[in-house]
Amino acid sequence: MDSTASPHVLVIGLDPYRVPGPWDPEPVAKAIEAGLAKFAEHGVGVETCLIGLDGSDDVEAVVGNALRAHPWRCVTIGGGLPDSDDQVELLEQIINLVRRHAPDAAIAFNNTPATTYEAAARWID
Repeated sequence: MDSTASPHVLVIGLDPYRVPGPWDPEPVAKAIEAGLAKFAEHGVGVETCLIGLDGSDDVEAVVGNALRAHPWRCVTIGGGLPDSDDQVELLEQIINLVRRHAPDAAIAFNNTPATTYEAAARWID
């Protein structure tokens, strides 16, 4: 989802279609879209940076490029990253990339895709 309204929020998370396992990614993808729709409802511009766990992404390049794309007011990290013990190293890498490439952006964490706007709104309102 991309909106031209300001302020800009970047949402970083896992691409549900590129997370290995025997599961149906469609409900998660729909929940992400529904959560992002709240940004448009509030006139807040948002972009996503979804990364895969299938090894197809150079995380530093993908996330770094997204972080350098705009002067973000807030970077919301979700997509299962904050809640996954298996992804602690990836979460640390992303937080350090945010610090390096978007040092003025607030960092927020969502609980579910449905709370992505609320997480960012704590820092942009």
